[in-house]
Amino acid sequence: MAHTECCDTNKTITLTIDGQDVQVPAGTTILDAAKKLGISIPTLCYLEKISTTGACRVCAVHVEGVDRPMTACNTPVKEGIKVTTQSPELEQIRKKTMELMLVNHPLDCPVCDAAGECDLQDTCYGLSVAKQEYAADLDRLQIRYDWSLLESDPNRCILCEKCVKVCREITGPAAIQTVSRGDRALIDTVSGKPLDCDFCGNCIAACPTGTLISKPFKFAGRPWSFEVKNGICGFCSSGCQIEYHVKDGKVARVTSDDSTYNNGNLCINGRFGYSAFNAPERLTQPLVKGVDGQQKPATWDAALATAVSATKEIIAKYGAASVAGIASPRVTNEENFLFAKLIKEAVGSANLDSEARLGYAQAQELQAKMIGMTGATKPMDALEQAGCIIVLGSDLKGESAGFAYRVIKAATKRDAKLITASAQPITLDKFSNSKLRYKAGSEGFVALGLAKAAINQGKAAAAEGLDSFKQAVDAVSFDQIQAATGLGEPAFNDAVSFINGQVAVIYGYEFIRSSDAAAAVAGALNLAILTAADLYPMDEKNNTQGMLDMGVAPGNGGKDLFGIIDGIEKGEIRCLYVMGSDLLQLPNRNKVAAALQKLECLVVLDLFPTATAQLAHVVLPAATAAEKAGSFTTTDNRTQSFTAAASAPGEARPDLVILGDLYARLVGGAIPSLAALQQEIKPVAKKKLERPALAFSAPQAHAAGSMTLLITPVLRHNGSYTSWSANNLSVAAETVVRIGSADATRLGVKDSDRLTISANGASVTLPVKVVDTIPAGLIVAPTHFPAAGITALQTKAAVSLTVTIAKG
Repeated sequence: MAHTECCDTNKTITLTIDGQDVQVPAGTTILDAAKKLGISIPTLCYLEKISTTGACRVCAVHVEGVDRPMTACNTPVKEGIKVTTQSPELEQIRKKTMELMLVNHPLDCPVCDAAGECDLQDTCYGLSVAKQEYAADLDRLQIRYDWSLLESDPNRCILCEKCVKVCREITGPAAIQTVSRGDRALIDTVSGKPLDCDFCGNCIAACPTGTLISKPFKFAGRPWSFEVKNGICGFCSSGCQIEYHVKDGKVARVTSDDSTYNNGNLCINGRFGYSAFNAPERLTQPLVKGVDGQQKPATWDAALATAVSATKEIIAKYGAASVAGIASPRVTNEENFLFAKLIKEAVGSANLDSEARLGYAQAQELQAKMIGMTGATKPMDALEQAGCIIVLGSDLKGESAGFAYRVIKAATKRDAKLITASAQPITLDKFSNSKLRYKAGSEGFVALGLAKAAINQGKAAAAEGLDSFKQAVDAVSFDQIQAATGLGEPAFNDAVSFINGQVAVIYGYEFIRSSDAAAAVAGALNLAILTAADLYPMDEKNNTQGMLDMGVAPGNGGKDLFGIIDGIEKGEIRCLYVMGSDLLQLPNRNKVAAALQKLECLVVLDLFPTATAQLAHVVLPAATAAEKAGSFTTTDNRTQSFTAAASAPGEARPDLVILGDLYARLVGGAIPSLAALQQEIKPVAKKKLERPALAFSAPQAHAAGSMTLLITPVLRHNGSYTSWSANNLSVAAETVVRIGSADATRLGVKDSDRLTISANGASVTLPVKVVDTIPAGLIVAPTHFPAAGITALQTKAAVSLTVTIAKG
């Protein structure tokens, strides 16, 4: 726990609590020692996952020989002490403490959103605080209505500081603090600046009163009026365990309990992204394109019959190889497994792939060759025990916030050393011991520089192929590495000097989608092998790893994602099934759009009327993770099952039901059930090789122009999914490109001005935000908004590319 980790926990302390002897490690608090005996001490400001303050003093206990009550939550045990937790005197102390606390607290429970789940209310009831003997003349403090997603009423605040500590110690932005003193003290933004936070809502969850509340949930109903059902978050790859609060079949709120694997911590997407489930744009009935080219509502039977009839006709005329399928990292393992069966077995085509082909699939194929397994080699929580964590090319909060929270905990509470390497400023930089800010596109050289420095400093572990690897590394000088990365030998030496203990290597978006991805990923893997590190590949979406485990990949002789698009252009692919993927977000979107319009049959299963769905001959409305059953697999190989919590809108159905019906119509027979599919799915055995082998891959010099565009996931959205979420849009409504102050001055632009960015014969014009920490020559744009059309600038999967820019 946070308050005991600096102590010698190998020493055992014996003490007596309420007449019972107990042995606990040194550094344990009286409160935790009492818990071991099953003795409950009331608390209000205590939260196990953060450091303690003893601010509320409700946990007062007597320690024999001490002339004043002690706070159990932050008083460490001592050998032989005798503690009393219950007595008439303590009961009176606690009651008076609560009465004094209520002097400053408005009794507005009838209109307070926290009523019914308020810790202050519960504590008053538990201590029989039924009257108020004290009074004061109070001035009402201003309620903060101006914050997005959060509302703050300082009049209800008891100054427990749980929100402040969660923001600092768990999620990291430190966006709020206690300001002023005495009866004017309140929780507010830092230095009076506008609220600049992650909007994760973890402060709301920590608040023991109604001081901090969720604006979208305000007045939605009393807590007891909702049905609460457990689920697994369907946004990022952290796989957080959550609770859906459902009324009338709709999700009205998402929370998470501190007893979960994710310790109750969520990001903006997990806590607030649910508004996408209830978006008015949701597809609610099947659509079939008529002879006039317009999509019109149809019955399920008519839509399915149209899709199957067209598919059979195309197979009969052109063969099964004229059909292809593109699966989704958003749907369940079982749905991806059935989709693969539909394409490979029912249709008989080997043309099957997904958006993972943009980088993650190849990264895992290479990882399987080099270390013997895909996904992470250890569960996420093992990061907390690492002595050194190296984060390569990932703004971790933007990709998978749960992993970021573990890294922050390791760095701040376990004293792990943190090395970050990214082309852009990232949220973990503030915790980093060494920041490597490299030129976008030079990721392979960055990994090589770290490996070279590790070898030079004698920090390379014994590994297969080490001698030949050293020779290959020696052939590349630090001058060459500096020319590519902008980083000199001292920067790499400084970073490597922090390597100690058990190492963890995390590699993410910038490496996986590098313009030199093969060398970048191989470099990350080599670094992990060299340092005997635990390895963590990152992906932004919830079930990319599970999708690949379910066999979503081209069969023998089959076309991959790029081959499918090319095949459509050439007339080799005539029919395409797309599940939960907007193909117009792929690179070279104009080429993709033109190709899709050549298809004789395009069948789309989706939640929303995406650009791809709008081109479809048949649109089949699907269900969200909250509206169906199945399982997801995280990038650290945890497979978690869940059941439906809410109802799909209108006539929408789970993908499993849609696919099952299509499968049965194509092959005949019964519709496969979830249980039958789960029995058919064979567990994927994963084991790291005993001695992984180093495999040098020479990085290629990146011919960068004067300006480089980096397209990357950012905090406050997840894929394009949350671009349908009103909650997320309230804090990040559109694509805004970030540019450094030097380039802004050169171009004569300021915040909210517009920049025209051009590359490969395409241009987009977007609003700009000037950020001092963005390096000169770099522009950063988010991936999340399809309407921005930014993928029209790309011709390849690489997310860094040379562009020209102009004001306006």
